[in-house]
Amino acid sequence: MAVISTKAIVLSVIKYGDTSLIVKCFTQQEGLKTYLIRGVLSAKKTPLKAGYFQVLTQLNIIANHNTKGNLNSIKEAHILHPYTTIYTNIIKQSMVLFLSEVLSFCIQEEENNDLLYEYLENSLIWLDTHGKIANFHLLFLLNLTQFLGFYPDVSKKNTLAFDLLEGNFTDAVNGKDVVSGNDFYQFKKLLNLNFNEIEQVSFGKAERQKVLQLILKFYSLHLDGFRNPKSLAIFETVFR
Repeated sequence: MAVISTKAIVLSVIKYGDTSLIVKCFTQQEGLKTYLIRGVLSAKKTPLKAGYFQVLTQLNIIANHNTKGNLNSIKEAHILHPYTTIYTNIIKQSMVLFLSEVLSFCIQEEENNDLLYEYLENSLIWLDTHGKIANFHLLFLLNLTQFLGFYPDVSKKNTLAFDLLEGNFTDAVNGKDVVSGNDFYQFKKLLNLNFNEIEQVSFGKAERQKVLQLILKFYSLHLDGFRNPKSLAIFETVFR
């Protein structure tokens, strides 16, 4: 058993019994960790509050990490970046729920990854502090692939199509996993952008949904067993 002090981002929360939670976090120090938070839902006062464990909350924690088992425990937790809009804006709420599902699947390593952690931390703060966020999830997911190892090879982007399976641009417009035509034009808009540039990009509702479908297909082709999040239907309903 080791006591660790680290920053952590909550990825998923499951109720366990009547009063406890099982919380999966991406920690800065040791990657993915799962914690059993006992009694946090009971009427009794506890050091830890259930409100700390909403998805994508950013925490400072002191935790016991069990070297022989999967379930760990948290001794202390404090909210590191209190969000002001994410949990009160219905669009941001649904976006965070959707993205947390994607992250829960994508992040599996139990080792530190400072660059990925910094990306998530800064992206979520950006989302919380900006109002024009309709395309945030598209850029978030596309740029996330840099840290997952399959960001598009942009060295030949002045072509006619993009091969989702190969991850590169091509002039061969036919193929099961090839994106061409208007879909290709819309997909290309997001390349090499940061969040402060996203307002320069415009999508219609149908185009935004199509680009999201393409990105999710890109994920499914490069991550074994990837499936569309259960919250996708709710998320798309909110954006109609």
